[in-house]
Amino acid sequence: MEQLTEVTISAIDLAAWAPFALDVQAEAFGLTPDEVAVRLHIVGRHAQQPGVIALGAFGGGRLVGFGYGMPNSREHWWSTVIQPYLEAGGHEGWLDDVFAVTELHVLPAYQGRGLGSALIRGLCERSGLPRSILSAIDAETPARRLYRALGYQDLARAVRFPNTFRPYAVMGAQLPLAPSRHGHSQAANSR
Repeated sequence: MEQLTEVTISAIDLAAWAPFALDVQAEAFGLTPDEVAVRLHIVGRHAQQPGVIALGAFGGGRLVGFGYGMPNSREHWWSTVIQPYLEAGGHEGWLDDVFAVTELHVLPAYQGRGLGSALIRGLCERSGLPRSILSAIDAETPARRLYRALGYQDLARAVRFPNTFRPYAVMGAQLPLAPSRHGHSQAANSR
């Protein structure tokens, strides 16, 4: 079994770190090389958005996790897809004055150590906004359990994004996020 090293979290330049971040996402999320190429282009566009915040988790001299997000805009593609689902549930107001967590991934060997929690907390704390919104695969996964533990609640379920076969859930939380019940936020040093 691999000996896991101490992990530190710090701000990163999303454009510069995008290829390394996509390597983490590919391993954590099971992306194909073609999907990585498409997402690399998308991350490059996101890196240019006003207010984007990106954090990296570093362990053993490499990137082992990352997250980024930005203030939501109704003009963003993601918002245009989720808007009808939020409207149907009476949650359209969640598209405004909210920080959208765009991506959050941790290498499998480093999962379960509080890195996801530390990354999302760091992003939300830096956002300066009163709420956060995100989408996650609509299944009982460790990610969904983490989001619920942090105070996220389902705003819409069975959301279908173009070119994906799995349904997603859109979740929202008031900031600051709920306190950690298990001390996981202490698992990584944050700078």
